Amino acid sequence: MEYAVSGKAAAKLKVDCLVVALGKGAKDLPVTLPDATRALINEYVKDGDFSGKKHQTLLLQRPPAMSAKRLLLVGTGVEGELNVQAFLQLAATVTRGVSATGAASAALLLDNLAVKGQDAPWLVRESARAVADTLYRFDEYRSEKPPASRLKQWTLLSTATPAAAKKALNEGLAIAAGMALAKDLGNRPPNDCYPTYLTGVAKALASQYPSLKVKVISEQQAEKMGMGAFCAVARGSERDGQIIVMEYHGAKGDPVALVGKGITFDTGGISLKPGANMDEMKYDMGGAASVFGTVKTVCELGLPIHLVAVIAAAENMPDGRASRPGDIVTTLSKQTVEILNTDAEGRLVLCDALTYVQQKYKPHTVVDIATLTGACVVALGSHAQAVYANDAELAQALLEAGDECGDRGWPMPLWDDYQEQLDSPFADMANIGGPKGGSITAACFLSRYTKDVSWAHLDIAGTAWISGGKQKGATGRPVPMLSRYLINLAGKPA
Repeated sequence: MEYAVSGKAAAKLKVDCLVVALGKGAKDLPVTLPDATRALINEYVKDGDFSGKKHQTLLLQRPPAMSAKRLLLVGTGVEGELNVQAFLQLAATVTRGVSATGAASAALLLDNLAVKGQDAPWLVRESARAVADTLYRFDEYRSEKPPASRLKQWTLLSTATPAAAKKALNEGLAIAAGMALAKDLGNRPPNDCYPTYLTGVAKALASQYPSLKVKVISEQQAEKMGMGAFCAVARGSERDGQIIVMEYHGAKGDPVALVGKGITFDTGGISLKPGANMDEMKYDMGGAASVFGTVKTVCELGLPIHLVAVIAAAENMPDGRASRPGDIVTTLSKQTVEILNTDAEGRLVLCDALTYVQQKYKPHTVVDIATLTGACVVALGSHAQAVYANDAELAQALLEAGDECGDRGWPMPLWDDYQEQLDSPFADMANIGGPKGGSITAACFLSRYTKDVSWAHLDIAGTAWISGGKQKGATGRPVPMLSRYLINLAGKPA
């Protein structure tokens, strides 16, 4: 797909389909449309064929006084300004509507759209991202591929300056590319996507982007280093665990670190999960997938930052060497953990990865991302990822980044009151804290390994994938939030 931004008059643009979004009641027609076209639209509105309600579409063939072959009207459902979420939904509706026409080229008029608090470049960036994301398909494993889309060219009609529009378009498409990679990894079946496969993905990225370097710590090496918690999980599988480290040098100075949970399949181990919907446990590497996607976005944009990304990759399987409830392991930090539930394995692989990145790279900021707890889904559903942090400024930066791009988070407490739920009579801590506040106690566990660094934890168990039915699949979240955070960080004065 080719994407472009143009300031050309809508009436003069030669495309197969021009899209115009209209508000509730379709009262305020864009003044840039020819009088004859506006009159025709008013007739359809008067006759009740179009009212501008949300997701409503109307396709007009050969609109008068226009160079476009088709005019697609799409309703916003509101009068006046849209919010961010409504705009992203509108962009998805627009994309699906155009795809249904069979058009090979399309253009979306942005001039008449307003999103609260956002400017013209924002409209370019987020519409480009939304269009590319909506067009995403994962059909690699189908014996008969669906027909390829005829759509080959997408133009955004905007009043943004050429320089600002180009920058916005590049950012939007780079984030969409990162989301696509994260989706591909999440959707890939676990018999093909396992720890060493993720190592191959990292090496392929390093081959594509010279500024990215990769090193891999094998399970055997991790054991010698003292990563007892990580190895307790990894040894339950016949497939070796991997600690994958990607370092991007776009600037000098201490790095920011991303740490992703990469459990490529989670049976629960000896604490076996119920069989229903266990197929979706291939998505338990959603944190790792989002880190890979964010790294790709950073490389595509060539951001002036120093970034270290660590993936703790393992399968959680009930093999004869698997850890048992009651086992006590020593972590890389020398703290000991009593494993009461082997299905609370994400925090075990993460705690050693968190210690490692701090000891080795001395980052100024660490953000870990994990599909960590079902309790988070109960608390927040699928709309927002939980944001925990020991640094209020970092938490606010992540939340603002999410709000800006519609990949929202919600602040959660990290109070000392919850820490006692992790007390163990035999070790420094247990790996679970009981049924109350499960997402919070999981974050509290990780906080014990991040006391000396600015740190945030994103629990994305509710946002990393859509569960069940025909729409089941990875979402690519929170690549937009993480990418926006890093872009904003890169733009701050040193």
